[in-house]
Order: sequence, then structure tokens, then C-alpha cells
Amino acid sequence: MFRTTLAGLLAHKLRLLLTSLAITLGVGFIAGTFVLTDTLQAGFSQKFAADADKVDVVVLAKDDALRESVLAAVRKVPGVRDAQPVVAGAAALIGRDGKAVGDVPTAGVSIPAGRLTVTAGRAPASDDEAVLDRNTAKAQGFSVGGTISVLDHENARHEFRLVGLFDVGVDQDLAYRGAVDFTAAAARRMTGEKGYREIDAVTAGPSPERLRDVVASAVGPSADVKTGRQRADQLAQRAGTDTRFLTVGLLLFGVVALLVAALVIYNTFNILVAQRMREMALLRCIGATRRQVFGSIVLESAVVGLISSVAGLLIGLGLGAAAILVIGRLGTDLPGGTARLTPQTIVIGLATGILVTVGAALLPARTATRVPPIAALRTQVEEHTFRAGVVRVVFAALFGLAGAGLTAAAVLMPPGETGLMVVMAGGVLVFFAVLILGPVLVRPLSGLAGWLPGRLFGVPGRLAVDNSRRNPKRAATTTVALTIGVTLMTFMSVLTATVRATVGDELDRQFPADYLVAAQSGTVPRSVADALRARPELASVTEFRAKDGTLNGDEDQIGTVTQSSLGTAVKLQATSGTLDGFGHGQVALNESTAKNLGVGVGDTVTIGGSKGEAKARVVAVLSSDLSLLPSVTVPEQDFQRYFGAVDDAQILVDRKDGVPAETAHRVVDDATRAYPAVKVGSTTEIRSQFEGAFDSMLMIVTGLLGLAIVISLLGIANTLSLSVHERTRESALLRALGLTRPQLRGMLSVEALVLGLVGALVGVVLGTVYGWAATQTLRDDISFRLPVTQILLFIVASALAGVLAAVLPARRAARASIVGSLASA
Repeated sequence: MFRTTLAGLLAHKLRLLLTSLAITLGVGFIAGTFVLTDTLQAGFSQKFAADADKVDVVVLAKDDALRESVLAAVRKVPGVRDAQPVVAGAAALIGRDGKAVGDVPTAGVSIPAGRLTVTAGRAPASDDEAVLDRNTAKAQGFSVGGTISVLDHENARHEFRLVGLFDVGVDQDLAYRGAVDFTAAAARRMTGEKGYREIDAVTAGPSPERLRDVVASAVGPSADVKTGRQRADQLAQRAGTDTRFLTVGLLLFGVVALLVAALVIYNTFNILVAQRMREMALLRCIGATRRQVFGSIVLESAVVGLISSVAGLLIGLGLGAAAILVIGRLGTDLPGGTARLTPQTIVIGLATGILVTVGAALLPARTATRVPPIAALRTQVEEHTFRAGVVRVVFAALFGLAGAGLTAAAVLMPPGETGLMVVMAGGVLVFFAVLILGPVLVRPLSGLAGWLPGRLFGVPGRLAVDNSRRNPKRAATTTVALTIGVTLMTFMSVLTATVRATVGDELDRQFPADYLVAAQSGTVPRSVADALRARPELASVTEFRAKDGTLNGDEDQIGTVTQSSLGTAVKLQATSGTLDGFGHGQVALNESTAKNLGVGVGDTVTIGGSKGEAKARVVAVLSSDLSLLPSVTVPEQDFQRYFGAVDDAQILVDRKDGVPAETAHRVVDDATRAYPAVKVGSTTEIRSQFEGAFDSMLMIVTGLLGLAIVISLLGIANTLSLSVHERTRESALLRALGLTRPQLRGMLSVEALVLGLVGALVGVVLGTVYGWAATQTLRDDISFRLPVTQILLFIVASALAGVLAAVLPARRAARASIVGSLASA
């Protein structure tokens, strides 16, 4: 039986290739994920190890920054050859456009020369020299030998000579913000930091562990003391946590791909068993037992799984290497390296591929053992009819009712993460119900999907529709693989479209302004609003101010907004009460603050500021969503009484009707030109950035789910290819009766088209329903959107892809000899 099984595999190489390709892609994705994350983790470990070699003992601040006295104490410890402090704070770099770089201030640091990885030039030697991280220098066009401008903690401008570029290494905060390195004295002056973030010590002879204990005794319990190796391991563990999140996220898509691949394998072996019924019966006639027949099918699946898994590991290695290459080309500071397959990845890849393949083949193998030996005498393969049994209907009803119940309960729950998880659980149960009922549903759905093609393509079209309905169990298993991918893509499309619309509507409703003026750090001088208000091109200028104060004795942020803008430029949504006539002695609270305090409209609270305390009556509770206001809002005159003269936190600006957007933008830019830290953003640009982020996320998810779609299309191609072989006699008879080769090809193409449409229609319905249900768990006020264009594209793409999958099987069927096919059947 072993030799017979291997001989059968070698005799049908194309069948072996098509069968193994689905598992190969699934294993390849999972292996590629591990290759990518293993390589990144190895790169992190190498960098951490390199950093650990540069310092023997690290003194870290527990709560407050380390004081000068701690540095002096470390330097006095016997056995310390050198101890250098690390300063870290904010020091905004000014770009070529005269504005502070980035959305958050650039980091101002002082890293000891022994730890600073200089990639060009040298480290700063005097207080008027600086070194810039290489990515920021490249993005802003700065080069060694030039001059850079940096804002200190009071937004005063300072010039520095750029003497070098450096690599931020594994510090992801510095990689995100960008960093300017100074001498220790200059760093403290620029950032305003009074102490140090850490102190790095180098031993003069004692082991790092012994020196660590001595230093710990010298500095006392106010600091945390570690060896350089311990600190490197701690940072590596944090980086590993981030890498694990990446691994889990990507593996979810790999699991979806393998699930689809398992369905394809199951369907393939089902067809193979049906096609080889005579072969199995002949084996039984010459003495093969049921156990041997079962074993031969399982052995065949194990060989296919092994070959597929090995190929998948090689493809995964290529995918991981390509991802690492892309990361390097993007200029990120993520440490890469040479892609390699670790023993863990090899074991996981082989075990996953083999187990999934063998598991998918068990039921077909069990079916093969039921073939009676008398079937060897038949000249025609028996056409199995399908009947929906009571057990199938009962299980489908149980899963469907449980899923529908969970979904309804989730929609009725208060918005939150729990509701979303319950919706997901309900969706999984409903999908199982659809999977169980698939053979029952596929007949009417095939008739619906094939109604138009059956009329457009004449006799071949009608034959194709009949063929798609002939074996509903096989058709359902074939289409369910496609259904999974389309369901998930439709779900994501509905979810992102709804969230995008909800956020956009909220922004339009609450802050319909053209421009937002805000400081990268600190506040906006009052003179900016005065200058803007004097310009005739602008219709309104709304100022927001905020300061830390107290509410009923607890620390909270108190804010105000230009009184004349309430109800016009700023339309705040009150869940209770009103802001009409908002004036002296009144206050508005956001929902969460009011709930935490247990107060509502009409209650009195105590507000405290730098100028004293006062009582105020709550007149409105405001929606907390997307509000630029802090949790406590008071009238302008009361805010002045609580805190005195305060600069603006941010300013909203509207242009007059008829004024070109470019002109108004230039006016706002001119008013802020003297203040590099004050930046101008258009609400249109902000919305565009937000929508761009959502579009990018949708594109990434669609691309990853596209793997499941590709595998499901391979399943359609595989099913059609094997079905062509199974229906050799039928196709020959049709040709003998006058069906031409193009008509035969058209028949098989229409059959694939119908299968693709059935899978897409079910997926669109499930994805739309559960996309809607998921949006109901996000918040109460949702602007639901159905991305009709995208959904139609999914349906059309699925149909066309099904036709494309049928090209080779249809070509093979059309080229077969009529006489030869009749003789071999």
C-alpha cells in the first residue's frame, strides 16, 4: 500500500501540485511572520548586547530625576573609573520652513560619548555644538558642518553648529520624535531639566555585579541600580513584547489563510476519493483492508502536507527577507539582519502544515473505507445525491440561534470593548451555521447567481448553472473558502467607512473651522489671536485656554472658550442642560467628569485656580467625544478671575466667504511666522490625514486577507480541474452532441463565475451585517455608512477571479480527445 500510494502521487504530479499549493501559501505566510519577527528580535538583541558592552553599571531614576548629588556619589565610589549622566527632555528643532519639526517636540539629549553611536562627524565637544539623529537630518536636509536652530524649554531660539550625525539605536521614543544631542550642560539649559534620566558608570576593575552592589549602597533607595547587561535584557524584553504583538497580529491572518487552505484540501480529497472509487474498490478486491485504504489516504495527505510545508518554509524565508528589505529601504531604525529559519520556525511550519493537511483529509479517508468492492465492476462513477439530514439542520439551528442571540445582546449592550468581543463571538457561531447549511443554501444561491449568466450564454450557461448545483456539498465547501475572505474584507470596509464618517460628522458639527493654530509645546501668545482678528480675510477667531486647577478639591483642568463663538463657530453638544446665556458663576462639565463627581445640571461645584476658589452652578453636561475643551469649562470672565491673564492653548480660525483658501492660509501663516513653535493646521488637512490613516489600514488588511482570497481561488481552480477529470465522459458526450470547444470552455468558466458569485454574495451579507453590529458597539451616536462601491468591487472581483481560476481547467477539458475520453471512461 505504501508503494501504491507513492506511485499514485508520482503519476499525478499536476494534481499533487494543485493540492499542495494552498497549504504552501498558508505555511509560507506563518513562516514568513516568524522569520520577520525572529530577525527583528535578533537585531534588537545584538544592539542591546552592543550597548551593554559600553557600560558596566546603570543608575536609573525611580520617581524624580537623579540629582547632582547622586552623580557625585557615584563618581566617588571606589572602583568607578568614569560616570557620565544622561540628560533627556524636549528641545524642538526648527525645520527649513521656519517651524518646529514634527507633531511633538524633538528630544534634547546628552548621551555619554562612549555610548553615542556617531555615524558621521563627531560628538559635540563644546556647548555651541550639537549632533542630530540621521533620520531627522535626512528628512530635513541638514548636513554636517551646517547650522541648526533649536528652541529651548521657554521657546527661545538658539543656534548650534552641527558637528555630527548619530544613530538612535533601539530607543523607539527617540526614533519617533527625532533627537538633538548636546553636551550635558547645554542639554540641561535647553530642556530645563534639573536632573538626569540615568547615570552610566564604567568599572576600573571590579566585576559589574560587584560594582552594582557598591553603587547601590552609595546612592541609597532613591535610585534603581542595574548592570549594563541587566538593563539591556530589560530593554530587550520590552522590545520583545512589541515584537510579540506584531507576531500575534500577523499570525491571525496566517490562521485565516490556513483555515481556508484546510477547506480547500478537504474538498480536494473529497473529490479525489469520489474519482478513485473504482481504484479503491479494486484494491479491496485484491485484498486491501479498510484500514489499509484509510491509511493510504492519510499517508497521501501526510506526504502532500510535508512537501507543502517544506515549500512553505522556503517561501516564508523569502517573504521574511523581502519584508526586512522593505523595512531597511524605508529608512526606519528597526534593527534588521540576515533572514534565517530558526529551528522553532521549522518545527512550527512543518507541524502546522502536516497536521492541517492530515486533519482535513481524515473525513474523506473515512469515506473511502466505505467503498464496496463491487464498485470496481461499475463503468461509471456513482453520482452522489445530497439530502439535508435532521442532525445537520438541528446543529445549524443551534449555532444560528446562539450566534444571533449573542449579536443582539451585544448591540443592546452599552458601547465598549466587551460588546465588540461579543459581536465577534456571535459572528463566528453564525458563520458555523452557514458552513453547516452551506450545501442547503448553495442550490438556491447558485440559481440566483446563475440567473443572468444562464440567459446570456445560452445552452453552455444553463449547463454551467446545473453543474454548479449538481453536487451542493462540494460547491458549498469550494465557495466557503472564498466566503471567509470576502466576509472579513466587507466587515473591515463597513467598519472603517462608518468610523470615518462618524468622526468627520462630529468634527463638522462641533468645530466647523478652517484652520487650527496650536503650539507644538506650551501655549500660543495672545498677540497671535489679536493679529488674526484684525485681518479682514477672516470671519471668526475662537480662542481656547486651559490651566490646571481644582474641582471640588481634586486636581482637574479648567478651560474656557471665546464667549461670542459659542453656538456659531463652536457648536458643543450638551447631553443635558444648555449653554444658552452661559455667564458668570456657571460651569459646564463633560460627561465623564460629571459622572465621576456624581453631579448634574443644577448642582453646585467649587472651582479653584491660582487666584482663589469660587462656587459655580452646573448648567450643562457636554459630550466627551472629540472635544477640544478640557473637562471643566467656565465663562471667559470667570477664567480670568481664577487664573489671571493666560495665553491661548489653541485657536480656531474661519475664513470669510469668497476668500480663497490659499489667501486665508497665507494670512494665518503670516500671523504665526514669528513663533516657530506655533503651527497651523487645516481641518481639511487633519481630516485628510485621518482618512489617509484609515485608508492605509484598510489597504494593509485587504492585502493580508488577499492571501486567503488567492488560496480560495486556487481551491476553485483545483475543484474545477479535478471535476473536469471526473466528468471526462460527460464532456466527451457533450462534444459528440455538438458542443464546440469554445462552448465547453465557456461552460466551465460560467460555472466558476457562479461559484465565485455565490461565495461573494454570502460573504458580503455576513460582512455587512456584522460590520453594522460592530459599529453599534463603538458609541451611541453612529453615522453608519455602507461602502456600496467597495462592496460591488468585491463581488465583481470575486466573479472575475473565479473565471480566471477556470482558464487552465477549461482549456484542458476543451483539448481532450472525444474518442479517447469516451474510451477511457
